[in-house]
Amino acid sequence: MMQLILSRQTDAHLSIKKVSNMSVDWVGYGYAALVSSGGVIGYVKAGSVPSLAAGLLFGGIAGFGAYQISNDPQNIWVSLATSGALAAIMGKRFYGSRRFMPAGLMAGASLLMVGKLSLTLLEKPQKP
Repeated sequence: MMQLILSRQTDAHLSIKKVSNMSVDWVGYGYAALVSSGGVIGYVKAGSVPSLAAGLLFGGIAGFGAYQISNDPQNIWVSLATSGALAAIMGKRFYGSRRFMPAGLMAGASLLMVGKLSLTLLEKPQKP
């Protein structure tokens, strides 16, 4: 949501300013950074190219979802799908391995994101 404000500086010039009502989804961007950095760390420590590719892919999609939420707080679907998919995938891996790192950490963070986004669905829309 952008508003344009016209102001008169002099008789001959008009100034247009963009005013943003955007609130930044810092939690979403932090989650995207966590997912991406997990893929990079998996590549550096174990040489896992699939971990790098999946981390960067899911981290990029999560970052895009955070950008969408920053522009429209009701547009949560990309973030919800991404965090839900990661919660399922990493939860299954954690269940099989019983090792907290990295599967348990990512499953937990993803479940927290799903919970945060689900609460957004339950909120009443604010009046403009």
